[in-house]
Amino acid sequence: MRDNYQTTCMQNFESMDLFRPLQRALSELNYKHPTPIQAQAIPPAIDGVDILGCASTGTGKTAAFAIPILDYLGFEKPRAKPNRPTALVLAPTRELAIQIGESFDRYGKHMKFRQTLVYGGIKQGSQTRSLGKGTDVLVATPGRLIDLMDQGHVDLSDVQIFVLDEADRMLDMGFLPALKRIVTKLPRERQSMFFSATLAPKIRELAATFLFNPVAVTVPSKSMTADGVDQTIRFMQKGDKFAELQSILSTDDVERAIVFTRTKRGANRLVQKLDRQGITGAAIHGNKSQQSRQRALQAFRDKRVSALVATDVAARGIDVQGVTHVINYDMPVEPESYVHRIGRTGRAGKTGIAISFCTEAEIEELRAIKKLIGSNLRVENEEHMPKSPKSSSTSTKKKSARNTGSRHHGSRNTGSGQNRGTTQKTRSKSRRKPHAKRKPVTA
Repeated sequence: MRDNYQTTCMQNFESMDLFRPLQRALSELNYKHPTPIQAQAIPPAIDGVDILGCASTGTGKTAAFAIPILDYLGFEKPRAKPNRPTALVLAPTRELAIQIGESFDRYGKHMKFRQTLVYGGIKQGSQTRSLGKGTDVLVATPGRLIDLMDQGHVDLSDVQIFVLDEADRMLDMGFLPALKRIVTKLPRERQSMFFSATLAPKIRELAATFLFNPVAVTVPSKSMTADGVDQTIRFMQKGDKFAELQSILSTDDVERAIVFTRTKRGANRLVQKLDRQGITGAAIHGNKSQQSRQRALQAFRDKRVSALVATDVAARGIDVQGVTHVINYDMPVEPESYVHRIGRTGRAGKTGIAISFCTEAEIEELRAIKKLIGSNLRVENEEHMPKSPKSSSTSTKKKSARNTGSRHHGSRNTGSGQNRGTTQKTRSKSRRKPHAKRKPVTA
């Protein structure tokens, strides 16, 4: 980890010597002052340095890597080759992949570059045709990317910039074996950037394996959650949850609300119950087709649907402006999921409200969340707080399993000098520093 990298945080986007068409798009989007993660990450990223970035969700991490990539493409002008992308961005979910692709389109709307989105849930024909025409930026989910690699549709040997977005979520979803396999196909000389909402020990271990002498960019916060989100807990019996939800959604101050349930079946049933009460809702989860999920998101954006009911798998892929409320109908099993759920509101410096329903059986989940985020959540009805919360054996087993997993470190690349003293020759007219050679990672 670099602790002596000299850089000055950018004060505004105009002060950066960005590729002119990129600068023009940012001006049109009214991008004047960067968020903290952008101010710290973009200058070293433009220099070609590896980045390990950590900031709470909704703070502008996508622009922190998309802008340096587009700047690189603008100045270096690499030739888009069939099936051989120049930049690879990995995302854990298809919703997030689509969101990232939309960001590249907005920032690069005055540039000539090719982009391909690769994710499951749809037929691969359009994706393989796009790859075959040549692509500069490939945004992909790990599963579909490996499928296309196995079929010979993707060759990663020309990748110059590799980005892993939502690294902690990648590990939560069990993508580590896929990540290792993908990284072995990348060239030794490359720039890598990891972005995550948390820097758990497993993330640091992953960074030590995949990154070369990175700059650590951490945006401090009083808690892991966005500062503008008002977080409250409401204790109740399980049978009282729906009436409480209906009461909240019926108030005038709820413009857009995302309601999180623990199961897919629970999400479907909740939407049906809301519809019977005259509250328009739509469910989004892993069993829904890609087209169905996109239709639900668009209806939510257009305010044709007032409540979007989702499971944790979809939590990070939902990026809708103006979400006023996040309601945890069921407490999340994993405390990290709480951070990503409530991160759907209070984004980009705005305020939001997060309300969590907690039953006596969910007390252990609440305790784990409090321990993770390091703050005491405000309780609205202390008189209903269970006096002697019972710890279910199921919760204990889950907690034990999490602890066991966090202690297992597996193999780790601890080498500090092998193959790293040699650097590639500086490209002519390049404004970026050369990437250092690194030892390839073995799966």
